[in-house]
Amino acid sequence: MNLILWIIFGGLAGWLASIVVGVEEGLGLFGNIAVGVLGAFLGGWVSDKVGMGGEPGADRPTSLVSFFWAVIGAVILLLLLNLLF
Repeated sequence: MNLILWIIFGGLAGWLASIVVGVEEGLGLFGNIAVGVLGAFLGGWVSDKVGMGGEPGADRPTSLVSFFWAVIGAVILLLLLNLLF
């Protein structure tokens, strides 16, 4: 069940991040999922560094705060990818 939640969560976070960044060509379903899941990890790391991390040991992406940080992480990831390529 957690895998399905991560896929849905990552797809939505990646899709919103691509809209915010303005990726014209679109990433497609698998690209959005990959960017969203990687962005969730990056956003979790950033939230820990700024002292706004969630509850320890939470492995389910079901809160709005974790979704917010996943979108922030995905936006950062897309901006870095745009700088590189």
